[in-house]
Amino acid sequence: MTSVTLNQSAINGIRLIFLGADNIKKIIISDNVTSIVDYAFSSHKELTSVTIGKSVTSIGDSAFYGCTGLTSVNIPDSVTSIGNGAFDGCTGLTSVTIGNSVTSIGEAAFEDCSGLTSVTIPDSVTSIGDWAFYGCTGLTSITIPDSVTDINSLAFWGCTGLTSVTIGNSVTSIGQKAFEHCTRLMSVTIPETVTRIDSSAFGYYVENHLSTKIDGFTIYGYPGSAAEKYANNNGFTFITLGDVPEPKVGDADGDGQITVRDVTEVQHYLSNMGTQADQQTLMFADIDKNGVLEVIDATFILRYLADIEIPYVIG
Repeated sequence: MTSVTLNQSAINGIRLIFLGADNIKKIIISDNVTSIVDYAFSSHKELTSVTIGKSVTSIGDSAFYGCTGLTSVNIPDSVTSIGNGAFDGCTGLTSVTIGNSVTSIGEAAFEDCSGLTSVTIPDSVTSIGDWAFYGCTGLTSITIPDSVTDINSLAFWGCTGLTSVTIGNSVTSIGQKAFEHCTRLMSVTIPETVTRIDSSAFGYYVENHLSTKIDGFTIYGYPGSAAEKYANNNGFTFITLGDVPEPKVGDADGDGQITVRDVTEVQHYLSNMGTQADQQTLMFADIDKNGVLEVIDATFILRYLADIEIPYVIG
């Protein structure tokens, strides 16, 4: 057996179907399938190709764990979550396309994908889990989009080929050892949005089970920021990027721009729906300066965006 097409009922019973069927090389998951269950194709080393249907919304924990024959994966835009260990140990995987609806990359999702040379994290992702790309030694660069708020512990530990990291302007925390043992990474620029950097997050390699500082490691950041504090506490060179930019009136999400997203942040705050920004940042949307965020403030921003005159200064 070299190829098989699966519907949802087959996916749900996949562990029974695949017992003793290690010779399957190609899998096509039908468009009527909505989820790939935990451990669905785990350890099927002969599997070289998988086509994921356009209705799949979730890829379960360890779904493709240890599928060392897989070389590429295209995760469609319908998928919103990639489970813990979903592609852990897929050492033959060289490229991954992550769809534009994925919001979370689970713990160890791509751990030990040592052949992975490129991955694009879409703007929909808000969280990168612990060990997500642990041991991906083939990665040379990574861009964390502005949508991400948390880079969790050991997320990129041991990515020894990594020479460049771009951290988005919404990241607030970088977990313990997130980029430890990235032995070729000699510098990093940290945005002023980052308020917490845990121990050994950058600038260390591991030798004889001990964390050792990388000589010449440099941190670029803003004065008075968490980046400067981390650099000083760890004895790294710190190069200032200048003063922290003056916040703009109306910039509720703190991204340095006045957009419809600022209106949405105010609306979410007023509706108790939860916001990306903290209270201090949100208050820059207090257009009439009365100390209270109100619907009228959102209206003023909308009028500003529509180029309609208002009695207050925005921007």
